[in-house]
Amino acid sequence: MLISTDAHSLRVYEALASEARLRIIDRLFERERHVKELAAELFLSSAVVSGHIRKLEEAGIVGSRMKRINGGTYKYCYVKTEFLQIKLSPEAPGALSFHELSLPIGQYTDYEAWPTCGIATVEHLIGQYDNPVCFMEPERVNAGILWMAKGWVEYKLPNYLYKDQRLHEIEISLEIGSEAPRVNENWPSDIRFYLGGVPVGLWTSPGDFGDKRGRLTPEWWHSDVNQYGLLKVLRIKEKGTYIDGQRISDVGLRDIGTDAMNWTLRIAAEDTGRGRGGVTLYGKGFGNYDQDIVVRSYYA
Repeated sequence: MLISTDAHSLRVYEALASEARLRIIDRLFERERHVKELAAELFLSSAVVSGHIRKLEEAGIVGSRMKRINGGTYKYCYVKTEFLQIKLSPEAPGALSFHELSLPIGQYTDYEAWPTCGIATVEHLIGQYDNPVCFMEPERVNAGILWMAKGWVEYKLPNYLYKDQRLHEIEISLEIGSEAPRVNENWPSDIRFYLGGVPVGLWTSPGDFGDKRGRLTPEWWHSDVNQYGLLKVLRIKEKGTYIDGQRISDVGLRDIGTDAMNWTLRIAAEDTGRGRGGVTLYGKGFGNYDQDIVVRSYYA
C-alpha cells in the first residue's frame, strides 16, 4: 500500500495510532480470527474490538468475511496488506490524473505454459493439473490463480488517453511468486516483464510460498501447494522502469510508445534450469491480497 502526506492517507495513520489496533494486526498476521476471539485474547469487549476493526477496515489495512461454523455465523478478520510505502514529498502542483483498470488474471489473450502448471477459480480447478491445453478453457476468465513451471501469459492493456493528454507513468501492481513442485520457500525464479513487445525489466522471485495458508485462499485448496505471493509494483516512467522503487532498467515510456491504442503486457518465467523457475499469479480470492492485476496510467 502506498500512502503519502495527503488527507486520504490520514485514515491509515489514525488507524495505526493505537496500541490496541497494533496488537490486533499482530494477531491477524498469525492467522485470521473472529471478533470474539480477538476480544478474549486482548481482554476487551467485542464492541470495542469491532470499533477497532472498523477503523482498520476503513484504512484498507484489514479485511473481513463472514463464515458459518457449527451453526453460528462469525466475522473473521485478516490483514490485507503486508507492507506500507510512505511517500513524504507532496505531489507537484496540478496533481496528475489517472485511469485505473482491474484486470482479472484469467483474461489473458495468449499464453505458453509448461508443466507443472494449472489454473483454478475460487471454486474449483479448471480442467486437469499439468495440462497446458486447459489454459484455453472459456472458464479461464474467472480464474483466481494460475501457475506454470515455464512459459508466459499476455494481457492487452487499453490506452484511454486522448491525443492532448501526456502520459507520465504506467503503474502495474500484482501478487506474484515462483512455481515449484508443491512449495519451496527457496526457489528463485527470473520473471521478465514486457510491455508493447519491449523487455522493460527482470525481477527475481525468491520462492514459491506455502509455509502457511494464504489469507484469502479458499478452504478447498490443498495446503501443500501455492498459497500466496508477494505484492509487487512495477512502474514504467519517462526514463526508466522500477519495481517497488528500485530501478531495474533504463527502458522508459519513450521506448514502448505512448500513442498506441493498447499495450501488450507479457509476464514470462525464464527457463533457468533445475531447482528454480516458474511463475504463479494470484487474483481475487487467492493469496494475501484481494486484487487482480491493477493498472494505472497517470497523465496530465
